[in-house]
Amino acid sequence: MNIIQRADETEGQDLPFNVFAKACPSRGTLEHITGRWGGLTLGALHEGSLRFNELRRRVDGVSEKMLSQTLHALERDGLVHREAQPTNPPRVDYELTPLGHEVAERLLSLIHFVEGNMDEVLRSRLRYDETRGAR
Repeated sequence: MNIIQRADETEGQDLPFNVFAKACPSRGTLEHITGRWGGLTLGALHEGSLRFNELRRRVDGVSEKMLSQTLHALERDGLVHREAQPTNPPRVDYELTPLGHEVAERLLSLIHFVEGNMDEVLRSRLRYDETRGAR
């Protein structure tokens, strides 16, 4: 039985997905969301629809290849919608789906928390490095 059949057959019921189980498909989605480029891409798209190059500039440091792979994975997971406009040259816009917005909201809370506590993190790193270097 494939996952789609399983989801259809158990509609309205809680599915027994467990991200801690090795074979659970939720693990892949979690990796797409929490990976370096996935989290930043979702955060950037939370601001609104962006074209590929706009998104690439917003997510500083991501290569074209990695951004493309990230967008494909997030689109496959139902978090990003790709809209190709029939223009010359072709125009492609990316935006979050409703599920993607929900995920991005949670990620942005974490991002803001980390940004707001970086002074403490940097002090901890310094203490750690000084302790390890003193041995």
